[in-house]
Amino acid sequence: QVQLVESGGGLVQAGGSLRLSCAASGRSFSSYAMGWFRQAPGKEREFVAAISWSRTTYYADSVKGRFTISRDNAKNTVYLTMNSLKPEDTAVYYCAATPPGSDYSGTYYYTYVYQYWGQGTQVTVSS
Repeated sequence: QVQLVESGGGLVQAGGSLRLSCAASGRSFSSYAMGWFRQAPGKEREFVAAISWSRTTYYADSVKGRFTISRDNAKNTVYLTMNSLKPEDTAVYYCAATPPGSDYSGTYYYTYVYQYWGQGTQVTVSS
């Protein structure tokens, strides 16, 4: 019963910034762990960042120090703030959610952990 809608993607020059939003439906958002994944043409979907129920955060090495994941439970929204963007960050970015009960700390970077997915938003970084 969870629906996710991403927004905030667009075209930006290398070194620029974007803030992605993921709005979730439902009444149990605060109990869900949330993740961001991305997929470039011809490549597999890869983990970007995740945030747990308790706001513990996780990042892929490729974005650590540049991207920040956060959540506003009152707004049922998770954010991905992206700074110092590089051309290799170009991809469709997907928001995902997993309900309570999963072994999250050791599996947050796998797509199979997430039960709900948004449709994605395109991020294009020009050189």
